[in-house]
Amino acid sequence: MDTTTIRRRNVALTLALLSGLTGIAGSAAAAENQWNLASPSGKLAITLGLRADEGSGGNKLRACYRVEHGDGAARVEVLPWSPLGLVRSDQAFVDGLTLKAIGRVETIDETYTLPHGKQSACRSRARQQTIALANPSGAVVEIVLRAADDGVAFRYRFPDAAKGPVKIQRELTGFQFPADAKAWMAPYSESTKWTPAYEEYYLNAIAAGTESPKKHGWAFPALFHTRGRWVLVTEAANDGTYCGCRLASQAPGGLYRIRFPDPEEGWGQGDVQPSGKLPWASWAIPWRVLIVADSPAGIVESTLVTDLNPPSRVKDTSWIKPGRVAWSWWSDHDSPQHYQKMLEFIDLAAEMGWEYFLVDANWDIMEGGNFHQLIDYAKKKGVGILLWYNSGGEHNIVTERPRGYMKSTEVRRYEFELLRKWGVKGIKVDFFQSDKQNILDLYHGILRDAADFHIMINFHGCTVPRGWERTWPHLMSMESVKGEECYTFGPEYPAKAPQYNTILPFTRNAVGPMDYTPCGFSDDKYPHRTTNAHELALAVLFETGWLHFADRVSAYRQLPEAPKQMLREVPVAWDETRYVAGEPGKLAALARRKGKDWYVAVINGENQPKRLTLPLAFLEGGYQGTLVGDGPGPRTFASQEVTIQAGQPLTVSLLPYGGALVRLSPKRGR
Repeated sequence: MDTTTIRRRNVALTLALLSGLTGIAGSAAAAENQWNLASPSGKLAITLGLRADEGSGGNKLRACYRVEHGDGAARVEVLPWSPLGLVRSDQAFVDGLTLKAIGRVETIDETYTLPHGKQSACRSRARQQTIALANPSGAVVEIVLRAADDGVAFRYRFPDAAKGPVKIQRELTGFQFPADAKAWMAPYSESTKWTPAYEEYYLNAIAAGTESPKKHGWAFPALFHTRGRWVLVTEAANDGTYCGCRLASQAPGGLYRIRFPDPEEGWGQGDVQPSGKLPWASWAIPWRVLIVADSPAGIVESTLVTDLNPPSRVKDTSWIKPGRVAWSWWSDHDSPQHYQKMLEFIDLAAEMGWEYFLVDANWDIMEGGNFHQLIDYAKKKGVGILLWYNSGGEHNIVTERPRGYMKSTEVRRYEFELLRKWGVKGIKVDFFQSDKQNILDLYHGILRDAADFHIMINFHGCTVPRGWERTWPHLMSMESVKGEECYTFGPEYPAKAPQYNTILPFTRNAVGPMDYTPCGFSDDKYPHRTTNAHELALAVLFETGWLHFADRVSAYRQLPEAPKQMLREVPVAWDETRYVAGEPGKLAALARRKGKDWYVAVINGENQPKRLTLPLAFLEGGYQGTLVGDGPGPRTFASQEVTIQAGQPLTVSLLPYGGALVRLSPKRGR
């Protein structure tokens, strides 16, 4: 699945360092205690430095880094000098650091494919360098720098051996943003029966340094606009040998620090401080990632988060099938316990050509029939069955069932073997409620074992994506978003959703698949303020390997033919994604390509009508298709046939909180 022009570069770098590469006396750059690494185009650069700590009277050197972007006179410092450092249970790598060795600059040029995502064929081009620093006792920490044209990343490694396991007690990594920066950030939830689960609203264009309204911090990813550049901060390639991190609540002067999980997470189970044996594995401490661009396009289109992950461990991916999913829980929470209610959703999936039906919580106490009968019924209709599972475990007290099958490797593998025998295509695993190392390891255990039995996975009540779908391509989606289920229990949600929806493509969904469960056209407990065309556009605007349609059967059957046809045909795995227009909090317009067809989705996050002229410069030749947009009222549609030539913009009119979805195909004869 992957073609790689370099092999195990991290191992090679470590060996090179240990063999005695250039020391501090052998480099002019080293004499200045600064080492600069530029991206392949030279437009982006990360610099590692050893600088005097003012708090120690200038006598002790600490590691830090900065990030610059642009060409020539247009080059700007998007991230001023920001702190690095770790405190291990046996050693501190903070004060008095000196250069031990400098690794040679490695060129990375990899290609890989993904069965689902924003882009099917990916190419990772970057330059990478490892700098080894020693603390006063001679212990070594390696800082691995990587610079790509769409962002920079760095991570820590420990090459030395030590007796027994060690813990990381603190990580001093920070991100220093200028005072004039604006931010789009989501608070991190406190620990409750249902949280944390990355289900807070993003705050819109707040001043950098604003304290989180929750003492538990700020969640990844976080978006900043500073000095004419857009910067998305997150982490990648957490393989279960470290905890999931976030940003601290307080950011004095715009300095955001890495923060570990809270002790209460996961019902108090697991250690807050990550631990492991030395030498630490090459994929241990996650990459700290900054996607940097001069427009939102570079944020939306970047594949840096998946680029930073290891290659696929699944050799045969023919069984991994993205698809559309009918879902009953939104309109009737108890429906999975009633056999007859499930049948009508399977019938809907068959009518619409959707690949799957998800049987949600408590399906194992179904009345009027059982899940074996349901699987047989769906098979005759050509619909695959997905089943819900509770991830617990002592780490949650949620009683929804089945529970207790996912935590133990032996029990989990036995269950997966049964599911494969029954013909179940995949599962949704819910309620993780922690970012501690033990739970991050649980995610990878589920993915590893599911791959052996050809079971696809969707995580809910979960952490945010970190690019795992490259290593485990059967990871179809992750929730970690405040989705449309909130129309059933969140009285504030309808008022917040329009703006929130325009922020998500530039933040949460930019780093991985997002199971938002869109297209709720009818009103549940709390009526939506978005228009029906806005709801329709979310099917394309939000990327996910499994697209769960939230609404009841009658809502889809009663749709006018044009939007209904859109939902019959809409892809979920994309060959290409392009930013078209928009700004988080106001407007979002993206184009996604499947084969030769383009879909353009646009939504209005503001309570005022808009008439837009959308540039589609990426189109070559002539295209024709259908535009389904707002009708005269928010619950109506208007459709029209459109023809576009290369270089011609697309004109769209939107109601307040409105939207539109366009399908374009090459003109016949091309």
